[in-house]
Formats: sequence, structure tokens, C-alpha cells
Amino acid sequence: MRITEIRELSVPLQGNIANALVNFSEHTVSLVAVYTDVWRGGRPLVGLAFNSIGRYAQGGLLRERFIPRLLAAEAGALLDEGGSAFDPARALRLMLRNEKPGGHGDRAAAVAALELALWDLNAKLRDEPACVTIARHFGRAPAADMEVYAAGGYYYPRDSTGRLADELRGLREQGYVAFKIKIGGAPLAQDVERVEAALEVARGGRHLAVDANGRFDLDTALAYAERLQPYGLRWYEEAGDPLDYALQRRLIEGYGGCVATGENLFSCADVRNLLHFGGMRPGVDVFQMDAGLSYGLTEYAQMLALMEAAGFDRRQAHPHGGHLINLHIGAGLGLGGCEAYPGVFQPFGGYPPGCMLGNGRVRPTSAPGFGLEEKPELAPVLRQLLD
Repeated sequence: MRITEIRELSVPLQGNIANALVNFSEHTVSLVAVYTDVWRGGRPLVGLAFNSIGRYAQGGLLRERFIPRLLAAEAGALLDEGGSAFDPARALRLMLRNEKPGGHGDRAAAVAALELALWDLNAKLRDEPACVTIARHFGRAPAADMEVYAAGGYYYPRDSTGRLADELRGLREQGYVAFKIKIGGAPLAQDVERVEAALEVARGGRHLAVDANGRFDLDTALAYAERLQPYGLRWYEEAGDPLDYALQRRLIEGYGGCVATGENLFSCADVRNLLHFGGMRPGVDVFQMDAGLSYGLTEYAQMLALMEAAGFDRRQAHPHGGHLINLHIGAGLGLGGCEAYPGVFQPFGGYPPGCMLGNGRVRPTSAPGFGLEEKPELAPVLRQLLD
């Protein structure tokens, strides 16, 4: 069994929305298809995955470094000991040959897309959902469903608190009961108005989180914390630069409520520093590392091991990126919940209709692998890689 071909495609995100720092209309995603010499139903078996949402595609890195390294692997070098499945950890080591430590950024996301495609392949080899394959590999039982929150509340060209409230009401009608909105893209007083409008729909602070996307310096982060603290929010996310662990610690000390961070930490070394220096509290704060930005599931599982060794519960992990891949990872690894992007970041965001259970819960379907083929919005893009 071997890889015969790897295709990649840069796919633009749809929509003109923004957070406190970036407009997503320019962003793209790397979608990959890993072909094998295994045939099913008259077609070669193909593993599909993508890096994550809200960044840029890594086509150059994939074409020039990481795809050639996988294709040049000796026979059997990418397989597990039994030779019946691919070994993502071996593939990761091979892709990182001749790469220096550090500099994780886009390299981590490019490698992740390919590593995750091997998990999709392994699940398809067994004709089972990826969450089942993941759970078995790590000695766990897959969760039947997951708690999910709807990420919305972005800044639009013609924005208003009325539009924001209408958006969250629409999400509630779809079955979501917890929400996250953006802050930091407007003056503090205006953002407070947005939070209060969202609270009315969310029915209390424990159902609403806010996300500054790393916009603030310490003084601004603390000024927001003072205004937000009385609301008892679900969490206050990424107030400052994700690598400014001193700011994170000072924010936690000054705010008191739950904080969330980790979306922009792409390696175990970054997470280790957060655990040592960021002031994160066991049983309180939320970790949002994303396998699609962090060299894949192999590295992500090691991040969870670091958390647990430091006294944290893996249920404090709520991966960034509201899409099918992280739904399967969350269910397979027993995490605390996952994000959803209903209606935004298409064609990748959100889940197929069969996943939604209502009352703020979703489940993986029974489709083999990550089930990307079941997502209607992805169908036209997948045809470009698979036909």
C-alpha cells in the first residue's frame, strides 16, 4: 500500500466579514487529496483534509517541500508496523526532515493538512468515521456527540446591534444555545453595546463568549476586562498577542473570569510556555489549539498530554475552527466541546445537516473518514480535486 499522487488546491473563503484585525474576504484554505493504490468501488481510495479556517493557503510550501517528501518515501516508510494502515507520526517526521526547530507558522499548517489526510485515509480503510479511528488509536471510546457553540458576531461593512441580535436569533433557531462574538473592532463603548445586545439573545453570560483576536495591549485588555467582568461571560478570548504570556497572566489576575487562548499556538513548545508562564488555571480556563494549524493530530495529542501532565483536564480543550475535522477530533479524544461556523467561512465552516442534534449539540455522521464528501458546499471544490 502506498501513496500514488497528492493534489492540493487553494480555496477562497466566501463572504465579507471581519474581526478586530483582519478581513476574511482575502483568506484561502489549502485542501489536499492523497491518492493511494487501494481501490474501492472502482476508484482509488483518497484521503481528504484541509489546514484550517481564517488564515491563508500554503500551496507553495506544499508543492515545494512537503508533498515531494511524502512522494519520495521508500516503500513501507509511511505505514504502521502491521503494514495495514498509514502511520501519521512517521509521515510527520519524514515531512519535517531537514527543517529547523521553531518557525512554526504556515509550515505547521501545511504539514497539518497532509497529516490529517492520512487519518481520513485510515478511517476509510476501515470504512468507519474518523472519530472511531482516532479514539481507537489513542485507547479511548468515541463520544456519541459534542457540545458546540456558534461563532458569529463578526463585523460587517454596515453593522448594527440590531443586525447582530438578528444573527444570534437565527443561530438559536438552528439549535445553538451558546454563542461567541467579536470585540476589539470598535470602540469599547460600542463593543459593550454589542455585548449587551448579544446577552439578551443568549439569555445570560454563561451562554456568551467574546473574542478580541489578539488585538489589545495590556492596558486595553484590562479596560475591557473591567467592563466585561460583571456579565459573567462564558469566556474572554485572546485579548492580546498569543505569545505574550505575561499579558495573559496579568489579564487572568485582573479579570478573574474564564479566559481562552491557544488558537495561534502551533507547537508543543508554545503550549508548554503557555502552561508555565501564562497563568492558566486548571478547571477554569479554555485551550483552543487547532490540529489543522499545528502539524496535525500527532502534535495536537502531544499538546493534550502536556496539559494533563500539568494538572489540566482535556475537557478544557475546545479546538478553534468550526468544521468537520475538529468535530471528529473532539469526539475521538474526549474534549470539552468544539466550535461551529454556521453560515460563515464557507465552503468549510459548519456541518452537514445530519450532524445537528439541537440544544447545542452535534454528532459526527456515520460516513467514513471525516465525512467531507457529505458537506454540500464542498462538493464543487472536491470535484476539482477528485475528477
